[in-house]
Amino acid sequence: MSSDFTLKKYSELLQVLNDNGFHFATFEQYCTDKLVLSGTKYVILRHDVDLKAENSLATAKIEHSLGLNASYYFRVVEQSNKPEVIRAIAEMGHEIGYHYEDMTICGGNVEIAIEHFEKQLAYFRQFYPVKTICMHGAPRSKYDGRDLWKIFDYHNFGIIGEPYFDVDFSKVFYLTDTGRRWDGFNVSLRDKVPIYQDEWVRQGLVYHSTDEVIDAIESEKLPKQIMMTTHPQRWTDQIGEWLKEKAMQSTKNMVKGLMVRLN
Repeated sequence: MSSDFTLKKYSELLQVLNDNGFHFATFEQYCTDKLVLSGTKYVILRHDVDLKAENSLATAKIEHSLGLNASYYFRVVEQSNKPEVIRAIAEMGHEIGYHYEDMTICGGNVEIAIEHFEKQLAYFRQFYPVKTICMHGAPRSKYDGRDLWKIFDYHNFGIIGEPYFDVDFSKVFYLTDTGRRWDGFNVSLRDKVPIYQDEWVRQGLVYHSTDEVIDAIESEKLPKQIMMTTHPQRWTDQIGEWLKEKAMQSTKNMVKGLMVRLN
């Protein structure tokens, strides 16, 4: 078993960021304090809880032990929506957000989708005063959840930020473990920012493993403003679960890579 995508490696990554002068912010804090953060080294710590909600509790505990807060975006589906996990993570001081996929759930019907969005937002606000949201990529769906905002305005629901609309990625480097690798944008349909990706590749800001990211931090080659997105389902110290996730993600990457080429 490789040491990558283990909780031990995740803890090491956070410690190295901290030791090298990075401040940590939730996405809500970024939306509120952009001017305050602009002159500092910072990482917006974001987690998309697609599956295995219990894994998120493990990463949340690591962050809490280091005195850090992160943003956790939960889907409404059963694999993600575990009230006891959401409540425990909120009680540690982490931000809770809605990982929305209403267009997919509602078959592309925008009127039903916006009603569904409002209902689910109210549900998650039982645990935390949700102020930010983040779309779920849903690679197998023909619907892009962000299309809902071509008609409606999420600000009207008390939302102050959505990463794919409210982060200036010309200034904030996007680092995500989509595809269970840090250079998975080539096999991602939606969890990417194509307008800036080519420039980052040109500058050599491409990392495959967590150790490569750590090396870039320690050699001061990593940009000073970052949004780092992880999917906690991928991070575990349980060897059986680790091997299963690795095998499943390898298969998914092949399928998504084909879908990217066909699109």
